[in-house]
This record gives sequence, structure tokens and C-alpha cells, in this order.
Amino acid sequence: MDETHGNSARRMSDPIDEMRAIAARAGNVWTATGLPRVAMVNAEACSNRVYEPMLHMVLQGAKSLSIGDRVLQFAPATYFVIPIDVPALGQVRPTAQDEPYLAIRLALDPTIIAAILVELDDTRPVREAPAFTVSDATPELIDAWLRMMPVIDRPAEAEMLAPLIEKEILFRVLQGPQGDVLRQIARVDSRLAQIRRAIEWIRSHFDEPLRVETLASMTGMSSAAFYRHFRTITAMTPIQYQKHLRLLQARRMLIFESRDVAAVAFSVGYESASQFNREYSRMFGMSPLRDAARFN
Repeated sequence: MDETHGNSARRMSDPIDEMRAIAARAGNVWTATGLPRVAMVNAEACSNRVYEPMLHMVLQGAKSLSIGDRVLQFAPATYFVIPIDVPALGQVRPTAQDEPYLAIRLALDPTIIAAILVELDDTRPVREAPAFTVSDATPELIDAWLRMMPVIDRPAEAEMLAPLIEKEILFRVLQGPQGDVLRQIARVDSRLAQIRRAIEWIRSHFDEPLRVETLASMTGMSSAAFYRHFRTITAMTPIQYQKHLRLLQARRMLIFESRDVAAVAFSVGYESASQFNREYSRMFGMSPLRDAARFN
């Protein structure tokens, strides 16, 4: 843990402890809370999947997240924003006392963020902020989360209070270093909104051949501009994005459907089983056959 993040964790120890006590009740991986868009995370293993737009704050343990060519490290009292659907490999680390990784997350609704910007009369130009960064949670942000979590157990209060606290949480993030990321999510004319259209197509057609020229035309950009903005926003190229989707889907099929490796390779769009084996091993650290055998 670096010094800045360590100081933040120590400074917020008491409220973070209160939130840990609530989050510790969560089931394996993540648990819906009954509050719209709010979930708690209690995990002891890796989480390799497509992450959807969300705000995620760490309460206990540590996490590393590999997105394209970036590896992000998270510690208690830090948060990150994922602005767009993105395939990623997550690895959690328990505490020295072998306590599980705990976190709280909020799914991001562009219409709610946009409404806050209207209330604030925030019409500043949207800057193309760097994707996927880690920030220290401020005392104000932690205080808002601290008031949100007890509402989970108070259904009579949740309908009135949860939307207000959600707006405050988003307001605090808008005022911080990742505010421009939220602004990009809310603005329909942002580069992120354009790239989102391409990502929706790739996710729906991940097993089909991909042409950058077609995606660029879909977003109203030149091929060069599309390629540059796609990589800035997702930390990977369109081809890499598609490959990660294919491999994550293949892994799910191997583990949960017990299918033949070659059949899985072809079903997710690979024309060569040997290429599939190489890329799978590179991404997950072992061959698909060996990986599947650990679960079956």
C-alpha cells in the first residue's frame, strides 16, 4: 500500500470498520441489498468477468484489476469508477488475519448523473479523462456511504433516504478526481457515449469477425480516431476487447457446461483450436483443459 492510500485508510478507520461489519454479512462474491443499484461484495477468490459501469469502494483487503494493459491496485478507503462495460481479470487478497475482501458498489445510472449535473448547472466541457484510476475516498464520500449502508436494513426508510444519499455519493465523486469520468457517462454527446455504441455491437457479435472500419462508421469517427479513443477509454484495442470477451465466455462454458475444448473454441469465434489454447493460457495462466479440470 502506498503512503497516500495508507494514510487515508488509517484516517477513516472508524467509519470503515462500521461499514465492514455490515458488508461482512454479504454472501459469496456479491449480494444485492434491496436498494436499487447498491450491492455488497464479500470475496475470497478471483473475479474474471465483464464489469459494468459502477462505483466501487474497498472496505477490507486488497484487489488488483487487470484491464487491457493496465493493472490497478486497490486498498481500503480507496474507490474506482468503471465507466463502460469492460472485460477484466480481478484478483482479491484477504487481510493478514485472513479476513475476506469486502467492498460496496453502486451501479451507475447515466440519467441520475445527468439530473445532478442539471441541478448543479454544470455545463463545463467534458474532458476525455483517463480510464480506470484509483482515488482516495474523502471523509465526505465515506460519510455518505456510512449513512447509506444502515438503510439496507430499514426498508421503511430506504424509499425516501436511499435516492438522496445516492445523489450525495455521486455528487462527492463529481467533485473529486474522477468527476470527469462521471460526466462522460452522463453526456450523450461524449466520446464515451460513442464508444459505448461500438461496445454494445461487439458484445452482441463477439463470435463474429470484427472490422474496425465498420465500428468507426457506426460511431461517426474516422478509423484512426475511433481506434485512438477506443483504446483511451477501454485500455485495449477493439480486437483485444473482443478477444477478452471470447475467452471469458469460453471459460464460463468450460467450467459450467463441461464442454469439449475444441467445440468451445469454435463456438466463441476461433478458427484455430491451437490459437485458442495459446491465448487462453496467456490470459488465465494455464491451459483450458487444466483450468476446467479444477472445477469439474
